[in-house]
Amino acid sequence: MILGQVNSRIEAIIPVMINNNEQNSVIIDAIIDTGFSGFLSLPSTAISTLKLPFFGSRIYSLGNNQQANFDIYLATIIWDGQERVIQLLSSEAHPLVGMLLLKGFRLTIDALDGGEVRIESKR
Repeated sequence: MILGQVNSRIEAIIPVMINNNEQNSVIIDAIIDTGFSGFLSLPSTAISTLKLPFFGSRIYSLGNNQQANFDIYLATIIWDGQERVIQLLSSEAHPLVGMLLLKGFRLTIDALDGGEVRIESKR
């Protein structure tokens, strides 16, 4: 189970641990974004710090129907106690958790300041 908290802007925030090949890890607070179809996004500074390997680029449709090109990196994260290798998007916005990372899990949000965010495996 993964636990987080709703902030004062009513954003569901969870901690995500990201590892790199040099056995360094960092825990980032990420906003759950059900409109984001990818796994996870991180700012380029965090990607550089972790020295994540470049995977490629891809064009995504944004919420306003515009197209944007994003660089993709490979990252190993700890998700529900298990290591997972994912494709991570470089974006200068706040880190986001997308629907591919939530696939197979139940998400419960108490949508009030300080409310609980709970992610549980459905497998």
